Amino acid sequence: MNILFVYYIPSGGVETLNRQRCLALREAGINAHCLYYQWGAGMQNAGDLPIFVTSNDITIKQILDAGKYDVVIVTTDHQTFPRFRMMGYRGKFILEIQGYGPQRVAWEKLTEAAPIINSHVSGLLNPKTPHISTIFQTLYPHIPQFQFNNCFDASSFTYQSLPKLPNPVIAWIGRIEDNKNWREFLQVGASIAAIRPEVQLWMFEDPSLANPVEREAFTQMIGTLNLSNRLTIRANVPNAEMQQVFSKIGDSGGMLISTSKVEGAPYGILEAMSCRCPVLSTSSDGVSSSIYHNETGKFYSLGNIEHAVKEALELMYHVGLREHIRTHAQRHVLAEFNPSLYTSRFVNMLSVI
Repeated sequence: MNILFVYYIPSGGVETLNRQRCLALREAGINAHCLYYQWGAGMQNAGDLPIFVTSNDITIKQILDAGKYDVVIVTTDHQTFPRFRMMGYRGKFILEIQGYGPQRVAWEKLTEAAPIINSHVSGLLNPKTPHISTIFQTLYPHIPQFQFNNCFDASSFTYQSLPKLPNPVIAWIGRIEDNKNWREFLQVGASIAAIRPEVQLWMFEDPSLANPVEREAFTQMIGTLNLSNRLTIRANVPNAEMQQVFSKIGDSGGMLISTSKVEGAPYGILEAMSCRCPVLSTSSDGVSSSIYHNETGKFYSLGNIEHAVKEALELMYHVGLREHIRTHAQRHVLAEFNPSLYTSRFVNMLSVI
């Protein structure tokens, strides 16, 4: 069977997801390819996977004709469906939503897309994101729906014992845009540093995806909070290197903080958990399948800086709880997000549609 995954750009969580599931499905005898409409920094992680990068209709038609795809899984971009039909594609379509930012945007976009979705889609997929599941059930009760955890190969992306960093590191991963809530991270980081002056802040981003207005505000806020000497910003770190980064952060006594207002199923959290780097997160809907408070991670209330600092300091000072979370988080990822489990669920989805 031939499958094509389609998305705008190879970057962030969707790039990681597509790479991991293509490899997992290959083991099950499913031939999976990826198509992106524009180049992105995630191409550095591609390896030997068959990946196409083009937005040209003639080239895409050639890809579709040559690939003879039984199913095309499109992440977010519902306009792909009539476009591909015009190119002569006659196979099945699945619409996948990994995240849509604010919930009101998800409602608006998926309501607006109703005529196209109803006309073309054979299945709806999401990674157990509660608000997306609710939207699907409300707007499209007649279309088969599937929700299961994304796949993550925790056996190959895992903890590494490395020389210990001299100071605790508090890390953040995301885009410099409003929903990722970088402002809150800087505020929380500054507040922790006032109590633990040795703390270092690391931020990981793809600069090409940053909002220019947000970037200017970001630079100004760093200066206002006097964080320049303790903040390191790293751009487009190859994915394979991040297991070393997370392992070092975890062993430093630090953590990953996710400040997002709304999330689908963020891969950065799974990667950190697999590498024994504890995670403190907002209760941003989609993380509910990976984080259980004080078991596999910690939650704090969005917008409540004092609460975030309290939970972060507990992770740093309470060694017993910290080790409990690190151990259980790693086990949880290995058990609930393993590729073979994903593949069996994916194959079942294909059989249903």
